[in-house]
Amino acid sequence: MVEAQEMDTARKRYEFKKMLERLSEKEGSGTELITLYIPPDKQIHDVTAQLRDEFGQCANIKSKQTRTNVQSAISSILSRLKYFNRPPENGMAIFCGTVSTVGDRTDLQCEIVEPPEPLNLYMYRCSSNFELEPLKQMLGEKEVYGLIVIDRREAYFGFLRGNRIEPISGVTSTVPGKQRKGGQSAARFQRLRLIAINEYYKKVGERASDVFMAEKDFFERFKGVLIGGPTPTKEEFANGEYLHHELQKRITGLFDVAYTNENGLYELVDNAQDALKGMEVVKEKTFMNRFLQELVKDNGNATYGEESVRKNLEIGAVDTLLLSDKLRKARLKIVCGVCGYREERTVRLEPGKSLKDIDLGVCPTDTSPLYIEEEGDIVDELTALADQSSTDVEIISDDFEEGAVLYNAFGGIAAILRYRTGY
Repeated sequence: MVEAQEMDTARKRYEFKKMLERLSEKEGSGTELITLYIPPDKQIHDVTAQLRDEFGQCANIKSKQTRTNVQSAISSILSRLKYFNRPPENGMAIFCGTVSTVGDRTDLQCEIVEPPEPLNLYMYRCSSNFELEPLKQMLGEKEVYGLIVIDRREAYFGFLRGNRIEPISGVTSTVPGKQRKGGQSAARFQRLRLIAINEYYKKVGERASDVFMAEKDFFERFKGVLIGGPTPTKEEFANGEYLHHELQKRITGLFDVAYTNENGLYELVDNAQDALKGMEVVKEKTFMNRFLQELVKDNGNATYGEESVRKNLEIGAVDTLLLSDKLRKARLKIVCGVCGYREERTVRLEPGKSLKDIDLGVCPTDTSPLYIEEEGDIVDELTALADQSSTDVEIISDDFEEGAVLYNAFGGIAAILRYRTGY
């Protein structure tokens, strides 16, 4: 049940992200695209009253085309709001207007979105693009960890946001080496060195506190601090309470790392996997590492590429299906209207283009034009195949190295097999 809920959440996130990308590509010829955000506690009759007032105000728009298009969009929204007595549980966002399509053509389009989280604002806006920032913010990771890698030469800071490691900046130290200069007693040199170490730790603590405490919604989202470095440096820093007290009590663990620059942040997250169990980044890394290990084995139980993965899904040989969240492909059923020839084809969806822009070619039998009979998303189609054989499906982000490898090196489609096949 828990795995099913996780999959459902991952799929909803994927669909939501894809929907935002699609809306961001739409443009109007003027300020005629309407964005309307309605929070869950807003009365529908108040919204319709404002829209009717806006309809009347449109008479002041000088451009006849813009005036007509804005009034058409308002009318379209009003007709849809008739079906709502109140907003949905999380509110609603409506995107409506005359958008540019192929060439000089335009099309009045209207889309209602129920957001994954409650909307906390009411907005009516006309522009040449849809206002998507409030919805994009809902894609932000809800759990955030602060990362510190430190030795006595340098320190580096960053964030772990869900799947994504975000490097921030570093500081360097002025701590002298262990070899003292001539003319100083050993005791004096050691005393000065300890003072320099303490000042350096204070600088690191102040910088880390400034970076981490500035995080938006700190008390709700910031879950902990991971500290990496050699022994005893990381222990001295952690135990010396150089961090702000709100960060000090959130120290999640100390971990050995070899690097204390930006690369050390990635090593720190890898070494902290036990402490981060349950976080999406660890889960996804585990699946990708398992896939890569199987791939390099002789007769390993792994495969990649749409054709091979599809065939293995059809015979029930896939244990875990791995799909990149960057996949933007459509699965088409194409037919010839004259002879009945048909085929299935996978096509890449290029940004700013639709399926209408794709040249399908001609029928190989009688050279008649081909047309699309049915279309679907490749992720939906492969997931449906996976469901038939109780195959686990993991949608992998490209925000970490292994996830980027899945998309860039393996086309975004791979599988861990239950047993080796000939495909």
